[in-house]
Amino acid sequence: MLGQFATETAHTVRSVIELIGISIIAAGAVITLLIFLYQLTRREDPRQALANLRSDLGRAILLGLEFLVAADIINTVAIEPTLDSVITLGAIVLIRTLLSFSLEVEIEGRWPWQRGARKRQES
Repeated sequence: MLGQFATETAHTVRSVIELIGISIIAAGAVITLLIFLYQLTRREDPRQALANLRSDLGRAILLGLEFLVAADIINTVAIEPTLDSVITLGAIVLIRTLLSFSLEVEIEGRWPWQRGARKRQES
């Protein structure tokens, strides 16, 4: 009985975290698009408005992906701890990590591990 309760709770927690991740990505897309359109109507520089759109949307996607990875980890560890699910989780985390790195490069113009080097050069 306790095992069933724990599994159901893990399913619920996973679903809530997935919903949060999806909501962050969707809301981020809508909000950044609205800000972009607002900037265009104010006759701001379209190139800067587009750069802001890409940067802000990338940040929303990264944050949403972090929640989705957390949900995948809960699913694998608490709900289906089989070799197949662990391999699937590894593949998902690898793909999402590569996507996160590429988005970070797109947003910041450098690899995540280069932040410290740049700060040291600036000081």
